[in-house]
Amino acid sequence: MRPLTEAETRAVFEKLGRYIGENIQLLVERPDGTYCFRLHRDRVYYVSEKLLKGAASIPRGSLVALGTCFGKFTKTQKFRLNVTALDFLAPYAKGFGVAAKSTQDCRKVDPMAIVVFHQADVGEYVRSEDTLT
Repeated sequence: MRPLTEAETRAVFEKLGRYIGENIQLLVERPDGTYCFRLHRDRVYYVSEKLLKGAASIPRGSLVALGTCFGKFTKTQKFRLNVTALDFLAPYAKGFGVAAKSTQDCRKVDPMAIVVFHQADVGEYVRSEDTLT
């Protein structure tokens, strides 16, 4: 488990910024302690500093996961958010999806038209629970 590089941090924060905006700082500096992002086997974990210090004695090869998996990097180095991050993003998010139409178009569109592209849902977590770790 290692800290994110500059490029990896930028990719993660750009993705998080789409959904929670400037509230990214509230994820890192929480009232219950300081949290950070760490990379382990192409997956980004959200970990408290206390837990990170305690896990320093565990060998890297023996470590399966630490903290909450926020997402992973693809082979082309694009960052994809995981459904396990929803619990942490929900209090700060305006909504978890990407708008397919503008606000003006949404008012005139028929009821069966696509307005928001799906990003993740709780059912997705249940369907793919065995592949998330």
